[in-house]
Amino acid sequence: MATREPVSLLKAKDNIAATWPDEPPRFADDHIDDFLLWCVKKNSNDITIQTDRPVYNEIYGLLYPATYRPIDAADMNVFLNKIYGPEAGARLASAHDLDLSYEIRPDRYTRIRFRVNVTAILSQGRDSASITMRVLPSEPPTMDDLNIEQAVKDAWYPRQGMVIVTGPTGSGKTTLLASGIRMLMERKRGCGKVVCYEAPIEYVYDAIKSPRSLLSQTEIPRHLPDFAMGVRNALRRKPNIILVGEARDKETISSAIEAAQTGHTVYTTTHTTGVAATIQRMVSAFEPNERSDRAYALMETVRLVVTQTLVPKVGGGRLGVREWMRFTDEVRDKLMDMDFQEWPSEINRMLPFYGQSMAKSAEGFFELGEIDRRNYIMLSNSGGAGGD
Repeated sequence: MATREPVSLLKAKDNIAATWPDEPPRFADDHIDDFLLWCVKKNSNDITIQTDRPVYNEIYGLLYPATYRPIDAADMNVFLNKIYGPEAGARLASAHDLDLSYEIRPDRYTRIRFRVNVTAILSQGRDSASITMRVLPSEPPTMDDLNIEQAVKDAWYPRQGMVIVTGPTGSGKTTLLASGIRMLMERKRGCGKVVCYEAPIEYVYDAIKSPRSLLSQTEIPRHLPDFAMGVRNALRRKPNIILVGEARDKETISSAIEAAQTGHTVYTTTHTTGVAATIQRMVSAFEPNERSDRAYALMETVRLVVTQTLVPKVGGGRLGVREWMRFTDEVRDKLMDMDFQEWPSEINRMLPFYGQSMAKSAEGFFELGEIDRRNYIMLSNSGGAGGD
């Protein structure tokens, strides 16, 4: 019978340099942060921890094993307890996925942050779990880093009213929103008091120097149960700016409208594609007998809608392509004199005069050679429902 080689020799043959050199025979609580820090140092964008598979790092779009051996149920339980807590298993068993943030502080001056999703899966015939950890930058990018159009930057901070950032899942809405908050904080006069309600908190602003800005971040549902409660909380805190991570239901949309009507500047996101579709979607969240009243209240407060999608960039990476429109006094007055059901077609007609369509943005990137013909045609034909 052939003798079995020691695990250390087997790992050496499989290029141990590519996996965590301190990998233990069994993960324990005090291994988790050291392992995640090693993944970050390997330039991992996403870390995937899945039962019965090795941990994988996604580095520049490719998957690389980060552990030599597969993660078993006992290891997974350690990861879940460390990242979420002892009730993780019960939450997954009740058919809920988990969205949260996780933070490591290797020293008093450094914070390494992750956006985390935990989803129940079936693996080898058993209920199991998959953890996806997105490594977050230490500070938000600037609007210049994202190549945001000057007209969008100029319209970004109305004296009061609502700015809505939209796009499909994974389209960079949170990043765009965070870059806009950074721009306001870095102004000479700052931006006053900012209260943010996010699920989960992705970007933090500790490194942004802004002596005339005071920003606080509340995580939903960790600190408050929902976004609607967050907006009601904000109105008791006398902020200049309110950021609502997502206007996903009629209660949150109504609360955001109320905040904008009472003189605040409100920033929020929705999962829509296109300026006209955004207004239509927010109105349709209400019951039919409420829609007319809520539609005109929304139009009274909206100031800017930016919709973004990410498409592959020629030469690698991804590129944000945007459709946007300013809702000036003239635009709002004209729309409020019409039946709200006529708004989508009228907004599309006004779009080239007060903003830019997705097709026009895509055309500009295509002419510069930054996106290929396939994505240009897709964006031009679909009104922006491009790939993530």
